[in-house]
Amino acid sequence: MAGQSPSLSYVGCNFLRQRLVLATLSGRPVKIRQIRAKEEDPGLRDFEASFIRLIDKVTNGSRIEINQTGTTLYYQPGLLYGGSLEHDCSPNRSIGYYLESLLCLAPFVKHPLRIILRGVTNDQVDPSVDVLKATALPLLKKFGIDGESLELKITRRGMPPKGGGEVVFSCPVRKTLQPIQFTDPGKIKRIRGTAFSVRVSPQMVNRIVDSARSILNKFIPDIYIYTDHMKGTSSGKSPGFGLSLVAETINGTFLSAELASNPQGQGAAVLPEELGQNCAKLLLEEIYRGGCVDSTNQSLVLLLMTLGQQDVSKVLLGPLSPYTIEFLRHLRSFFQIMFKIETKSSDEERKGHFKVVPKLRTLLKQMKATHT
Repeated sequence: MAGQSPSLSYVGCNFLRQRLVLATLSGRPVKIRQIRAKEEDPGLRDFEASFIRLIDKVTNGSRIEINQTGTTLYYQPGLLYGGSLEHDCSPNRSIGYYLESLLCLAPFVKHPLRIILRGVTNDQVDPSVDVLKATALPLLKKFGIDGESLELKITRRGMPPKGGGEVVFSCPVRKTLQPIQFTDPGKIKRIRGTAFSVRVSPQMVNRIVDSARSILNKFIPDIYIYTDHMKGTSSGKSPGFGLSLVAETINGTFLSAELASNPQGQGAAVLPEELGQNCAKLLLEEIYRGGCVDSTNQSLVLLLMTLGQQDVSKVLLGPLSPYTIEFLRHLRSFFQIMFKIETKSSDEERKGHFKVVPKLRTLLKQMKATHT
């Protein structure tokens, strides 16, 4: 079925995950050329090769061709199969790098997905497992992807550079998605968070919590930040600490922010007080940007709207991130789908940054996804 669809061609290594995930869901082959062709160390990096292996595990019958230098990749997607899997992620990127794509694919596999991912659980680049658990899973539930089997569990934490963390992710299968009308985020009713530390003094997490609360208590009283100090084998292979915060509104919107300490041996040491205050400020900035979905999950909600009923779903987003803007362009290429985007000024909303309301506008050509 996938072989009948015309292949798409791209140049460069940017947005590799987007292209492979959308190719898998749409059944369209994709060819990516000149991957870091002009750099001293050309071709795919270890974390990208690991991601390609993960896609190969989740699918059945995929055809992947990489040239000798690793600068050209051809991917012809197979059937989204799922099942019970294990994968060792590259320590160069966190588990969140891989999990973001699995959240897009998991509801549409043939057999319910249960996967154990090993590697770095919290770093300074990708969304942490804590944030994805607190924001992405409630978003999936709004589209009808729920049940006891929807779970994201951290069994071991791992910090860069050596990792050593472990996460279990399971998701039920849903062939049809519920449409959503999600245009009123509502007011913030509570803030929750997790301050964690591994292979450092347990006192670190208390210092982080106190400094974060010193800023957030000025705005709202209902704040609870859990402390998570893992010991022994559960603490991974490298020392570190960090904080993730999630603000929940009366209408079920979750807005998140997070920070982690510098990896061992890299950069200047970060004080826990400084980290806690900066993370609280990042959360306030995310609340100011607003919307019904935080900037981390904008692409996920747009994908679920695309794969659901057309011309029904509507959602309010804050300013679109560059990643989301490119994702919209890729949705048009792979699915021939465009969104009608209305802007709302801060005067209309009476608060925060300007907002946008993407609504599925046109479906030029219905393409069969590989899970049907």
